Amino acid sequence: MLVTHMRLGAFSAALALLAASSSGALAQKKYDTGASDTEIKIGNIMPYSGPASAYGVIGKTEEAYFKKINAEGGINGRKINFVSYDDAYSPPKTVEQARKLVESDEVLIVFNPLGTPPNTAIQKYMNSKKVPQLFVATGATKWNDPKDFPWTMGWQPNYQSETQIYAKYILKHKPDAKIGILYQNDDYGKDYLKGFKDGLGAKAASMIVVEESYEVSQPTIDSHIVKLKSSGADVFMNITTPKFAAQAIKKNAEIGWKPLHFLNNVSASIGSVIKPAGYEASQDIISSAYLKDPTDKQWEKDAGMIAWNQFLDKYYPEANRADASVMYAYTVAQGLVHVLKACGDDLTRANIMKQAASIKDLELGGLLPGVKVNTSATDFAPISQVQLMKFKGETWELFGEILTGDVGG
Repeated sequence: MLVTHMRLGAFSAALALLAASSSGALAQKKYDTGASDTEIKIGNIMPYSGPASAYGVIGKTEEAYFKKINAEGGINGRKINFVSYDDAYSPPKTVEQARKLVESDEVLIVFNPLGTPPNTAIQKYMNSKKVPQLFVATGATKWNDPKDFPWTMGWQPNYQSETQIYAKYILKHKPDAKIGILYQNDDYGKDYLKGFKDGLGAKAASMIVVEESYEVSQPTIDSHIVKLKSSGADVFMNITTPKFAAQAIKKNAEIGWKPLHFLNNVSASIGSVIKPAGYEASQDIISSAYLKDPTDKQWEKDAGMIAWNQFLDKYYPEANRADASVMYAYTVAQGLVHVLKACGDDLTRANIMKQAASIKDLELGGLLPGVKVNTSATDFAPISQVQLMKFKGETWELFGEILTGDVGG
């Protein structure tokens, strides 16, 4: 009888061992192209040159952050090999660089490629290759489409949600507004525009008195600003990238046009937009934020801000700390590190997307208090909360509560 018990005991122990190994407790290391025992190869595409080159600092900050991670032992013992290419914000060039990263460099993922038109150009390719196009640096609403594009995921609050929030503010505080809109004539500009019109609803037709679009290849938008002023608009919805945002603010001041001015978040950087345009010219502009503003004195003793400054001191001392893109890059790089750590020894592309779609209430040092990262298998929009802010003196002042737009995928 005792022998039978012993045999049964040994048999159940073997069963338990088998169950444990098949459940992953003793799982083998699993890798796709671009990952090994020693390395994780991450691809990236940025406009280091061309009309959107102000954003190039994002790639430089990410490179510095991954150097920090490597110096501290890497991700579960593996070093990040960060390969970043310039596409000059030109979609055909983006396609070329994405192919190079996937087919020649054999990266595991393409992380945080920048811009709506560039990412649109590579979305089908990345999904056909089943290579994660992860945490793209654009707030277009279409990145939240896990059904049709399971390998593409956004990061920042989407454009339609953001402009819906501005529209609601106008309806509440200036219901008799005459609105003039300037927008970039591409997917990015039209996405913002759609959210704004949806937010105004039935009132859009009567409230919007003029819409002006510009091409990213134009050297200046001065003539559009003159036309907007002559329309009699007293509210200005400014949907522009940094170079053109700075031009618009400058021109407004030059011609003495002082509408209630809303500026999209992607151009709210003090370093790359407000300072070049002039503090005086920028007073009372309203925008929105989900990141802490490094120039805001209220964060001086904040633990997240202290850590950010220590990182820059050591790994990127020449960074312009007034440039919001530096904080953006730092935060999204932390998001990627969180996902890669969660992957453990299963560094397959499928598991990376699975972990990226399983983020629950992640708080990062650069996010405003109350803003958390959340994703699921049906929600590929990691950040959906913002707070309104107004430019006063030489800094943005936050006001109101944390708001959420209504737009899903």
